[in-house]
Amino acid sequence: MKVAIIHDFLLKLGGAERVLQALAEMFPEAPIYTLLYDENAVGKVFPAKRVRTSFLQNYPDFLRKHHRYLVHKMPRAVEEFDLENFDLVISSSNAFAHGVLTPINTRHLCYCHSPMRYAWDWTNEYRKENNLRGLKGMLYAFLMKYLREWDRVSADRPDFYVANSVNVQKRLKKYYDAEADVIYPPVDTEKFKLSDGHSNYFLIISTLTPYKKIDLAVELFNKIGRKLVIIGEGPHEEYLREIAGNNIDFLGFKDDATVREYLKNCRALIFPGEEDFGITPVEAMACGKPVLAYGKGGVTESVISGKTGEFFFEQNVESMEDGLARLMHNEKFYKPHMIRKHALQFSREVFERKIRGAVKKIMK
Repeated sequence: MKVAIIHDFLLKLGGAERVLQALAEMFPEAPIYTLLYDENAVGKVFPAKRVRTSFLQNYPDFLRKHHRYLVHKMPRAVEEFDLENFDLVISSSNAFAHGVLTPINTRHLCYCHSPMRYAWDWTNEYRKENNLRGLKGMLYAFLMKYLREWDRVSADRPDFYVANSVNVQKRLKKYYDAEADVIYPPVDTEKFKLSDGHSNYFLIISTLTPYKKIDLAVELFNKIGRKLVIIGEGPHEEYLREIAGNNIDFLGFKDDATVREYLKNCRALIFPGEEDFGITPVEAMACGKPVLAYGKGGVTESVISGKTGEFFFEQNVESMEDGLARLMHNEKFYKPHMIRKHALQFSREVFERKIRGAVKKIMK
């Protein structure tokens, strides 16, 4: 069986790329098609010899680094991939990959991280976050209308959908009228070691962008004076450093082994944003650590209030402070080995077994 894998962008190593890595290792002969590729950022995991890029890769470096300016060209770019000789196409999509054109006898399985969020449920928030008013606002509205129309048409192209959470399953039904099975993203739980102790710091691991709401955690820890360690980098980093007190450490990018050590030794993971699923909370729980999370999105499917962590339900400092107080009060009741046991249901072994089941189902 000849398999091809499609992924939106290979520009960083995030949660979606961890899913892609698992798929790529399950199907080691499959080429990986992507709109844009940065070998320096991802080449160690996704070597260039295996990657097939779109015509967008030939654009100047400035445009490739600011690829939002190429969004209007991405539907055509993904449709131009030639998948004539494959029996199965697996798309890993949160924007465009599901829109590939496949021959009539080629089966298409889409693992959906989310429908295109900035075109659907986050479109107004994205407009506000980027201060798109006047002419820019009009152009943005026109572009989003075009993308929604294309996205809705292309949503019918996959033969079978898999959602990364019940949260995304509901979104697929609402925006695409598509049914989907749920297979949670894989976590290499065996790489994370159980720890009963901690070094009395709280931890955030995240890209530093506005929608991640790291600023809320910074404001809270400024207020209470407790130790907060932040691992990650991004366009919001300078602002966050400016508002942070001396009790907050920014470590920038760290390799996986270092991240695992910080997770093992933290008091709890802080997860203030809304995510479609959220792999990092599961990694923390695999170390036996509780999680304080915003109670919306996919994390509500992985964290159990009072057993593996706590939620706060409004994205403001007061609500987060109340959640942290409950977490610290309940620390004596958390059982690290039970938290880890809960995390094991999201293991890579479970993911691979379910993906193979989905492939078997679609190829019948």
